[in-house]
Amino acid sequence: MVLSGPLGAGKTLFAKGLAQGLGVAAADVVSPTFAICSEYDLADGRRIAHFDAYRLESAADLESAGFLDLLDAGTIVLIEWGERFRDALPADRLEIEFSRPGEIPTQRRLAALAYGPAAHQALVQWRAALAGKIGRQLDLELLEEKSGEPWD
Repeated sequence: MVLSGPLGAGKTLFAKGLAQGLGVAAADVVSPTFAICSEYDLADGRRIAHFDAYRLESAADLESAGFLDLLDAGTIVLIEWGERFRDALPADRLEIEFSRPGEIPTQRRLAALAYGPAAHQALVQWRAALAGKIGRQLDLELLEEKSGEPWD
């Protein structure tokens, strides 16, 4: 999953929330800007790899940092700033772009783009889960799917 957007847009906070939703203590999830990658084991045997490519200069740096080693079936990979190296990313991926649409400092817009059938299925499941959160402060219009190809 590629997380893109300007500094302070909420990429790390999103990663923290996703990890917490999967059973990782929120306090354990920190920005991997200087470590490049942080990994968290999940109770079901999978793991989360939270990768930050902000300080990397090239796709070769991405590979040297071990990114390709993280791409196995048991790992949920989140990569901040991954849009800088699209050619090095898996073809089947979900990209989420974070932006601040207005003057409310806590408001964010998430635009999700599914590349490939597995990413599309993940996006469909995510939308369904969000739709079930009635009563929470969530504007479903903030999540939009941009898909260049139909995966239905």
